[in-house]
Amino acid sequence: MERLTERSRSTLFQLMQAAADEILYGGNFRLMDEQQVAASLVKRAVSISRRSDTKEVIVVSGGPGSGKSLIALHLMSYLGRNRRNVVHATGSKSFTTTLRHVVGQKNERVVKLFRYFLDFRTIERNDLDVLICDEAHRIRHHSRTQSPLNIHRSGRSQVEELIDAARVPVFLLDEHQVVRPDEMGSVREIDRAAKARGCVVRHVDLNEQFRCGGSRAYEHWVRRLLGLEPGGPVPWKPEPNFELLLADTPQAMEAYLHARQAAGSTARMTAGFCWPWSDPRRDGSLVDDVVIGEWRRPWNVKGEREVSGAPRSSLWATEQAGIGQIGCIYTAQGFEYAWNGVILGKDLVWAGDGWRTNPTECKDSSLRHASPSHFESLTRNRYKVLLTRGLAGTVLYSDDTRTQALLRTLIPGSVPPS
Repeated sequence: MERLTERSRSTLFQLMQAAADEILYGGNFRLMDEQQVAASLVKRAVSISRRSDTKEVIVVSGGPGSGKSLIALHLMSYLGRNRRNVVHATGSKSFTTTLRHVVGQKNERVVKLFRYFLDFRTIERNDLDVLICDEAHRIRHHSRTQSPLNIHRSGRSQVEELIDAARVPVFLLDEHQVVRPDEMGSVREIDRAAKARGCVVRHVDLNEQFRCGGSRAYEHWVRRLLGLEPGGPVPWKPEPNFELLLADTPQAMEAYLHARQAAGSTARMTAGFCWPWSDPRRDGSLVDDVVIGEWRRPWNVKGEREVSGAPRSSLWATEQAGIGQIGCIYTAQGFEYAWNGVILGKDLVWAGDGWRTNPTECKDSSLRHASPSHFESLTRNRYKVLLTRGLAGTVLYSDDTRTQALLRTLIPGSVPPS
């Protein structure tokens, strides 16, 4: 795919429209290097599967912006036009709902091609030619239902269900985006399940792939900052295609991002899950749960209904009005926008010689029973996800004094005071 211009990458909804065109009409996405290798492996495996009983599992790993979703969209278009039975699946309600919304505006029949990982409990073995598992790091241990008796439990793990569903299962993942205790998507676990079923497994690593927007140098900077790569935090070296800034206050961050959106770019604010998340009031207004000093703003809407002009949760990243609320990990993951503001909470703080996690500062009930080491791993992954959503630039602010002081030594640029 050609490098995106500032104008074309400024609106996520435009990218989703391009995704719809790619799937429905075979658009203009052009794969590069290892992206093309991954797509060719899938096409070859599909051809072979029709002539023999062999079953291949393709595992594609890569960081943000490496082209995993481009591969998925290209394959959906190519295989659909060649009359192959292909389905796209994720574990993200926001991502799948958004794709259904955009694609369904052009062809309602295509909506059924976008499913969830838990939808394959009862499907017949090899019923599909290809199952594209996008965001595969979000695979759960088991596909549980809302039923208290769990009557639809298949007895298999979720990854086993997904492998069994298609002649060629394709898994696209970033292992540093596992953010919940019940998520297990990893190359190792997919390999183990596939080989236990006698499948041939092929791997493609996109981590050195040219990024279509954003900054590879910035991603490495984030990994060093959070200790996901050895060596410790390093100062940011400014570069022409990406801007990293520090805000002295959340007010300054918000004003800067509003100005970017007013100039025609998409901009969003996100935060660590360190504040409670209230239901709307009886009159429909949102509660200002995220409070820092005199500044206060609401989280994005809970659930799939619009509230007081704010978009429903799954469309927070794509609707313009989303800038008025603070996005959490569950609404931001899987999406990118031009300008990204991130508030680091007190669940992860710099203690002078390294990072310390504070489980008592986390308001996410899903982490309540995580072990200290698992909580630390998931928290670092969560901030890695939040910090890598921006295509043109990122603005940071920490609610912790020592962490803010660390960031000031690492980030030379700052936004103007509000």
